[in-house]
Amino acid sequence: MATATNAPAPTLIVSVQRALRLLETVSSHPDGAPAKQLAREAGLPLPTAYHLLRTLTHEDYLRREKGVFTIGEAVERLAAGGVLQNRRTTLVDSLEHWRDAIGAPVYFAVYREGEIELVAVADSPCAPAAAEWADFRETGHAHALGQCLLSQLDEQGRRDHLDRHPVQPVTPRSVCDRRTLLERLASRERMQPVVERGEYALGTVCAAIPITAGFGAAAIAISLPVDQEDRLLPAVEQLRNAIECLLGSIVFSISI
Repeated sequence: MATATNAPAPTLIVSVQRALRLLETVSSHPDGAPAKQLAREAGLPLPTAYHLLRTLTHEDYLRREKGVFTIGEAVERLAAGGVLQNRRTTLVDSLEHWRDAIGAPVYFAVYREGEIELVAVADSPCAPAAAEWADFRETGHAHALGQCLLSQLDEQGRRDHLDRHPVQPVTPRSVCDRRTLLERLASRERMQPVVERGEYALGTVCAAIPITAGFGAAAIAISLPVDQEDRLLPAVEQLRNAIECLLGSIVFSISI
């Protein structure tokens, strides 16, 4: 039997360790602290602390105002990235729960800065998502999520979107012209699901539900193979009944 060997000790960069120690020390003082105090609390020689503080301030990891140092914008951006990742994880966890409960892929999309944005999809080998074979943003007139989002815009917002992404057939079942689409969108009843059958992908049916919580246009949807179409409306109704449970993670995740 081979004798286990100890893994080699990692090569540590002392200056990085000291800089991180300084950052931790600064973060413990929300109102800031002067260099001498930070050096003492971090256990660093004052000249070393001064050098690291200048470098960290130059790189925006720290701010210096009136002789005290506080956390800078670079650290705040790192923290914000962690928060966004946590938000996305919360949202995906919720979508995955309903994917398993319903037995269908679940999608969440928003309308942001004039574009349709697919934020998250929960699918599985047993419940695969519809393939994005045509650009999702440019074909909002064809798929249920896009139609659901566009129906939440005002008339001018819809026209502006269609000026940038003109209506054109995606499949033989797609809406074929702008006027027909605008009439369809204007006739949608509030909070009713939007259903499309093969308009974006032949062999697939999809239903989307509008999400309204004061933060703009958003929608959640499911898709199924056309031979399971009889499951579509009961499944989307089950999802609609779950919207209140989902709203917490959706509202928390809207800034992703």
